[in-house]
Amino acid sequence: MIIDCHGHYTTAPKALENWRNQQIAGIKDPAVMPKVADLKISDDELRESIETNQLRLMKERGSDITIFSPRASFMAHHIGDFNVSSTWAAICNELCYRVSQLFPDHFVPAAMLPQSPGVDPATCIPELEKCVKEYGNVGINLNPDPSGGHWTSPPLTDKHWYPIYEKMVEYDIPAMIHVSTSCNACFHTTGAHYINADTTAIMQLIQGDLFKDFPTLKFIIPHGGGAAPYHWGRYRGLAQEMKKPLLQDHLLNNVFFDTCVYHQPGIDLLTKVIPVGNILFASEMIGAVRGIDPETGNYYDDTKRYVQATTNLSDEQRYQVYEGNARRVFPRLDARLKAAGK
Repeated sequence: MIIDCHGHYTTAPKALENWRNQQIAGIKDPAVMPKVADLKISDDELRESIETNQLRLMKERGSDITIFSPRASFMAHHIGDFNVSSTWAAICNELCYRVSQLFPDHFVPAAMLPQSPGVDPATCIPELEKCVKEYGNVGINLNPDPSGGHWTSPPLTDKHWYPIYEKMVEYDIPAMIHVSTSCNACFHTTGAHYINADTTAIMQLIQGDLFKDFPTLKFIIPHGGGAAPYHWGRYRGLAQEMKKPLLQDHLLNNVFFDTCVYHQPGIDLLTKVIPVGNILFASEMIGAVRGIDPETGNYYDDTKRYVQATTNLSDEQRYQVYEGNARRVFPRLDARLKAAGK
């Protein structure tokens, strides 16, 4: 079974974006603030948006299940206040849930949180609990920088984040550390801000001792871990200078990397440097990079091709990357699959 641990609803019907634009306008002019009931998207519209996009490509490329969350760049936690984020998160999470109900064999939901700059993360807990208990979500996306590129929040190892971590441990769900749109002109959203955040998260976790307090906490660092695998020697050396344990003990019981790396040398390096047990298959499809690589004639984000082609993995190790590791990191997904006889 091929489990893609990183998919976003980037193809939602246009009505969602229109409603969001109206909501943003309503921040300045409350008279035009839309009601949740104003957004009407039918099941047929949802089906069309999935069948002609994600599901079509999943079938063409040979993947079976996608862990599906709201569009990351649309989270935009820096816009408005907590109430704006709360309403927006609830709408987006419900749409992903509806997709998972329409296509239960192919999509499993993960939640965005209603984060807002300067607001206690504990305010996110009601939405998190609803998504787990009512929607069957198997994970969450956690934005380490709700400010959108200005990094005004404490590091991930700070007790500021502990209310979220406590719920993650209680429900046995992992978090993908995933930022949203950059509102800082210095950082392109997908080319710089995303990769910066992945790398920053790794360094914050090295500097702290978070997993002493939460030994079962699990994070996925997307986009192949940012720069971390490429500079693994630097991070091992910095940890050593800080008198931290070896990274295999300090991080790798709790931190995992996905395969959203869009060329063969990148996957070759990832699978050579990072232990196989810490790599989860993902494509982020349909996501940031949608074109065809002129050097290969294939889509950049057809990451299964790279995992299949690398000489660093045996067949058993490919099973771990494709399925086994995801079932271990997402216990609620594993339970769901077992209940379905898979």
